[in-house]
Amino acid sequence: MQLIRAKDYDEMCAKAAEHVIRTIKEKKAPVLGLATGKTPTGVYRKLVMDHWQNRTSYRHVTTFNLDEYVGLGSDDPTSFHYYMRENFFDHVDIPEQQIHIPNGIASNLEQECLQYECQIEEKGGIDLQILGIGVNGHIGFNEPGTPFYSQTHIVKLSESTREANQSFFNSLEQVPKYAITMGLSTIMKSREIVLLVSGKRKAPILQQLLSSEVVCEDLPATILKRHPHVTIITDQDAYSS
Repeated sequence: MQLIRAKDYDEMCAKAAEHVIRTIKEKKAPVLGLATGKTPTGVYRKLVMDHWQNRTSYRHVTTFNLDEYVGLGSDDPTSFHYYMRENFFDHVDIPEQQIHIPNGIASNLEQECLQYECQIEEKGGIDLQILGIGVNGHIGFNEPGTPFYSQTHIVKLSESTREANQSFFNSLEQVPKYAITMGLSTIMKSREIVLLVSGKRKAPILQQLLSSEVVCEDLPATILKRHPHVTIITDQDAYSS
């Protein structure tokens, strides 16, 4: 694991954006794994700014998002489909057919998971995966106890995860209890991973991850210690608190 300490959130996002831009410029047909939530929002702002200022093109890029809430359609303002369009896709030149996000209202959710996994494999896997981390150590929506061998699957969200995402909804009761997420083995097949950690609230889990000598399913993020190309980018609040 490589650890990069940024002075603040803005610099953290800039450094992460540099990884993404380098990948899409170096690869002929790059495949990006994308995350949602508060942490990566600034990264998307940097990428949009770069697109408009430097004309970096996304026409040759394919994307796969980590997850989506079960029960929310793509036009729901609280869905990850909506988040991605609002924060990134609507502002760059990526073709619609090259964007992939799990369908949270699929008639057969198990089949949706299998199909999503197949789509990733058909594209040759993910070149660069952007991750955040939950206060309980989850990556994607892989909560503590998720098997390391898991592929794309349906997960019941922990209360801490639902509470962390409550700000996107009017109340905790409106936060879905289930989601589709890439599995841990799916994430680990990515050729490069960038883990973003921001804010004082994430400081305890970051220190636990860095200091842990054990790789265990009780702390899902520890599986990243087995990956050959992981970069952790953290702001000062998360590292020094």
